[in-house]
Amino acid sequence: MVADPDVPGDFDVLVLGAGSGGYACALRAAQLGLRVGLVEKGPLGGTCLHVGCIPTKALLHAAEVADSARDSAQFGVRATFDGIDMAAVNSYKDGVVTRLFKGLAGLIKSRGITVIEGEGRMTGPREVTVGGATYSGRHLVLASGSYSRSLPGLEVDGERVITSEHALRLDRVPASVVVLGGGVIGSEFASVWRSFGAEVTIVEALPRLVAAEDEASSKALERAFRKRGIAFRTGTSFQSVAHTDTGVAVTVEGAGREQSVIEAELLLVAVGRGPRTEGLGYDEQGVALDRGFVLADERCRTNLDGVFAVGDIVPGLQLAHRGFAQGIFVAEEIAGLDPQPIEEAGIPRVTYSHPELASVGLTEAAAAEKYGADAIETLTYDLGGNGKSQILKTQGFVKLVRRTGGPVVGIHLAGDRVGELVGEAQLIYGWEGYPEDVAPLVHAHPTQNEALGEAHLALAGKPLHAHS
Repeated sequence: MVADPDVPGDFDVLVLGAGSGGYACALRAAQLGLRVGLVEKGPLGGTCLHVGCIPTKALLHAAEVADSARDSAQFGVRATFDGIDMAAVNSYKDGVVTRLFKGLAGLIKSRGITVIEGEGRMTGPREVTVGGATYSGRHLVLASGSYSRSLPGLEVDGERVITSEHALRLDRVPASVVVLGGGVIGSEFASVWRSFGAEVTIVEALPRLVAAEDEASSKALERAFRKRGIAFRTGTSFQSVAHTDTGVAVTVEGAGREQSVIEAELLLVAVGRGPRTEGLGYDEQGVALDRGFVLADERCRTNLDGVFAVGDIVPGLQLAHRGFAQGIFVAEEIAGLDPQPIEEAGIPRVTYSHPELASVGLTEAAAAEKYGADAIETLTYDLGGNGKSQILKTQGFVKLVRRTGGPVVGIHLAGDRVGELVGEAQLIYGWEGYPEDVAPLVHAHPTQNEALGEAHLALAGKPLHAHS
């Protein structure tokens, strides 16, 4: 075990924050026989479980059901869409969260983890103070999570100008919304509200929606949103917001410096999430920070001996599954198992809008920058050739990026339910698979998963249902 038995401490591992990264670290450390203390001021599970991934995806599923009812005639099913009962939607959403929370709490208790309730603050090299009591660990893991950012001068009042946390508690479907930010969070809420019947306008400063994704994925989402009646203005920056009798008036500025006003009932601020590190003693104790983020190396080690950092406070993808992986990694690192570092590009990314986007590895632009534009090739397989996608009436594609004559270095998916395909895509990328390695694998028919197989068949030079 890496822990030095001569270093005193109440715990082998003291974790500050019980979100995805923190509780995953605690569970794995306890499984490895370490004494674990877990400090949390709110409910176990953090942002993802209570005000992030889980409740938003429940809303997105309710939105899918609404769309199915509204569009049932195209499948020969007679049904009517009579509207959204937000009290019932919220009851369904909250029920999912409650069941998962109870399961997590029971799991943590069964592993013998000491839960320390209250707001913790780092007060020593490997020391946390909670409500006047001080706890120490041979190792300290910082996992304090993130918060919804705003912009300078943009005040969130929780009523007309809201964040995603407020949006999850709305007791009504707004008539109209301006969504400030066309990234994952903004696109998902825009998708939900449009399915629920609201008029939606997205304002995005960057040239395209979900700009971190491959350009082809952005274009696919923009086409679909346009068809669904979701308005969006890219290359457009926020200037100001004023209250009106019926809601808000949002002043924006386009790429040509022209200004215009968009009126709506609500303004959702979805400009990203910031690291929750201020006031927690990190700075005072000498933890290296950059714009509030905790700097850590590939083994999640900070600049302080025995202090690790995981999850949204570490620069990089702010995803729950990245937090899970980092938490497990740190527990195994502390236990002396010498785990393999996590490659950021190998972490799958999903936007759960309608349609969905999913990806793993490099975008075409990133691959061209890394290897040279002449050293890569791409192939796009249209879901029009996929039987199950036709049955579901979804459009989209599988786009592969490979090093010429080498492995696949990026996989990009667009279409309903494609988030469920990213598991195989991750394996292909993680194992540096060649198209010729994947092509012989038999994929079940008819499934959307088959589209991954056919894309690799085509890239291996033997297309089946794709045009050569």
